[in-house]
Amino acid sequence: MDVASLIMNLSQIYQYMIIAYVLLSWLPGLRDSFIGELLSKLVEPYLAPFRRFIPSIGGVIDISPIVALFALRFVAYGLIAVLDMFL
Repeated sequence: MDVASLIMNLSQIYQYMIIAYVLLSWLPGLRDSFIGELLSKLVEPYLAPFRRFIPSIGGVIDISPIVALFALRFVAYGLIAVLDMFL
């Protein structure tokens, strides 16, 4: 397994974690479960800066996870491009 595929796989796993965390927010009881708390500890530090700068729509719909997913994808591709230049 080369470095590029490792970066993409880790990025994709983290994207799935973000999606799962967002889906858990729709069911408040699940967020208090072990999995919900674990995902919160892993995902919330990444989402917090996006939530600071991107306001929710109508105070209800939080679009910061969508922007965070795009940013994660761009960072992964950028990191792969930089590593390809040097390796």
